[in-house]
Amino acid sequence: MTSTPASLAVPLPARHSAECPFSPPPAYTEAAATAPLTRAGLPGGGSCWLATGYAEVRTILSDRRFSADARHPSFPVLIAGSRERIAENPTFLRLDDPEHARLRRMVTGDFLVKRVEAMRPGIQRIVDEALDRMTEGRTEADLVADFALPVPSLVICLLLGVPYGDREFFQGISRTLLNNTNTLERLLEAQDELLAYLRELVARKRKQPEDDILSRLAVRDDLTPHEIATTGLLLLIAGHETTANMIALSTALLLDRPEQIARFADPAAVPGAVEELLRLLTIVHTGVPRVALEDVELGGTTVRAGEGVIAMLSTANRDEEVFGAAGRSSTDELDLDRDARRHMAFGFGVHQCLGQPLARAELQIALATLFRRLPGLRLAIPRAELAFRTDSFIYGMRSLPVTW
Repeated sequence: MTSTPASLAVPLPARHSAECPFSPPPAYTEAAATAPLTRAGLPGGGSCWLATGYAEVRTILSDRRFSADARHPSFPVLIAGSRERIAENPTFLRLDDPEHARLRRMVTGDFLVKRVEAMRPGIQRIVDEALDRMTEGRTEADLVADFALPVPSLVICLLLGVPYGDREFFQGISRTLLNNTNTLERLLEAQDELLAYLRELVARKRKQPEDDILSRLAVRDDLTPHEIATTGLLLLIAGHETTANMIALSTALLLDRPEQIARFADPAAVPGAVEELLRLLTIVHTGVPRVALEDVELGGTTVRAGEGVIAMLSTANRDEEVFGAAGRSSTDELDLDRDARRHMAFGFGVHQCLGQPLARAELQIALATLFRRLPGLRLAIPRAELAFRTDSFIYGMRSLPVTW
């Protein structure tokens, strides 16, 4: 991996700005304003390329000359010392085809648009019941703990076949695994805990299968227990953490823009509004890692074979050439009338988020129902006191005190 003096490279991961909590870290936006590709310093030493332009990110995520295989010796990692362990336990997100396709195909059917559309009444019921519990006998709540987190957690538990009563365990483990400031030892310990839990759960389901994803995987003869556990780990963490943080961030942003909340009263406008929120808030602020398998000309720069690249979804989704149509607001602003359908909040190419139809449905239902049922919803503390999760690979909020 090419070495670059630390003084010349963007540090990874970069720090967020308290003044602009809904924006990517300033170091990334400054890099994007300079060039579509710049050098970035990795936590464990050495450097990689930082891709910030829309066209460049799209190419990196769709061109097979860039590998997602975490076992490659030059694959860029954001936790110092974690390369070997990541290579030992890669999910299909960190594998190339045909291994990636083989494992992903096992669960694709559970997340197809048609299947998710059939789940909408059930998701609506989960959202309504969460709001019933949150509002019963009180006028204040923490929207993260009482709504944003329980809704997607219950949905993914039902899909996977994970007991909802174990949610505090897996939510705590998830937060540990996503915390980019934890020691390597703590991360490995947490990963082992969750994998052991899932292996034991899969063993039970092999004996008594039910109508859920883990049961369907458990009874297959072409998957090892470890492959099932790592797939379950990915789906469990991604299935609740990402959507929970999007619900909370979206609500916090909209409460500061009450005139735009009215759009959620129109069912026809809700899908487009959610796409704009996904574009603007793109919560994978640390980017998507890849490694070049051969020399590639990209954005006027030659990325050499064996060099790592971090594709920054958050800056790509604010590219003015793509999303800054005439008459529209700056791409740094929320504009619910913007055509944001080309955003890459869910990634791009063969590795794009498997659960995006489910995430869209949950966001559309949760936000529209929240604002319909609580028209007087507002922050319960000054905006400056809101606590954001700046130490995680998935950006979000620690809490969101609200009143109505």
